[in-house]
Amino acid sequence: MNTLLSLTDNLRTFWGYTGFANAETGHIVMILVGLFFIYLAVKKEYEPLLLIPIGFGILIGNIPFNEAANLQVGIYEEGSVFNILYQGVVQGWYPPLIFLGIGAMTDFSSLIANPKLILIGAAAQFGIFGAYIIALQLGFAPNEAGAIGIIGGADGPTAIFTTSKLAPHLLGAVAISAYSYMALVPVIQPPFMRMLTTKKERVIKMKTPRVVSQTEKVLFPIMGLLLTAFLVPSGLPLLGMLFFGNLLKESGVTRRLAETARGPLIDTITILLGLTVGASTQATTFIRWESLKVFAIGALSFIIATCAGILFVKFMNLFLGKDKKINPLIGNSGVSAVPDSARISQHVGMEYDPSNYLLMHAMGPNVAGVIGSAVAAGILLGFLY
Repeated sequence: MNTLLSLTDNLRTFWGYTGFANAETGHIVMILVGLFFIYLAVKKEYEPLLLIPIGFGILIGNIPFNEAANLQVGIYEEGSVFNILYQGVVQGWYPPLIFLGIGAMTDFSSLIANPKLILIGAAAQFGIFGAYIIALQLGFAPNEAGAIGIIGGADGPTAIFTTSKLAPHLLGAVAISAYSYMALVPVIQPPFMRMLTTKKERVIKMKTPRVVSQTEKVLFPIMGLLLTAFLVPSGLPLLGMLFFGNLLKESGVTRRLAETARGPLIDTITILLGLTVGASTQATTFIRWESLKVFAIGALSFIIATCAGILFVKFMNLFLGKDKKINPLIGNSGVSAVPDSARISQHVGMEYDPSNYLLMHAMGPNVAGVIGSAVAAGILLGFLY
């Protein structure tokens, strides 16, 4: 027993925790959080491509060691391998590259065929600005409130990019919150979709979208870039890469570049981003009341975004003819969680009418939400950065 106690004391001294029981407990809590993320990814298949790197990163970031020993392994130790990789998050390199891959794998046909669906994606951004106001009321500084509010866009790369500029000290909390709620889309959204719609509204059948020409598909990223970048130039890193990736896909002459962007490139960046974001959540910097507030406001922003999209569709239907009405169940897909929120629209819709296929329609506001969240991020950066 004495030998075991002596070994424990030596380990605590090496780790730098003699007299700091709270820090040790915090690391244990974060390790359990990391294991929970991995469980959700493996057993529930909730965003496994994101949650496994983040969850394992949390384990890496919370292996206790004594910084005074100068081992140069911690993510916050300048010159360490993880610190160098983390610069892609801190300096905002990774999110635009993620957007390049998203653009190369996204089909904007549903949005081009029915342009009014972009209004649903815009309405869902109320979650961002609603959360911004809530954060201000809870005592956060304007730049911190902007970083927290962006969680409502349900877009992890956008949240990381915005937070790295506005409030780097909240980066871990905002990133983990954003990706957690993205993974929990199948749990969070359906109850509000059912609560805010009637049975009659849930079975509305929409007309099959028209066929979009190749010319329209090529012109869309060019015109989209010019319109959005001139309005919100601070969003150029995200919007520029998104539309560039889409042009690679739709031009028909850069297939190899498009396949690289939506395959090896985005997979590599996702691994690096997820692992380093997870590793940045060390207990000593992450377990604070501020982090809990960020999670609470993030949940509210996500709920507000979902409800705003659904309610806006109901409002639009007041002005649309009987044969042109929109199924309010696709309002949830105005958030930027592509394509999960669109799949939820399809899943809930088929519960009430198995022959009602909403996925192709839901993808319209879903991709509009990607653009909308990047524009909202640009607005926040333009005013607060």
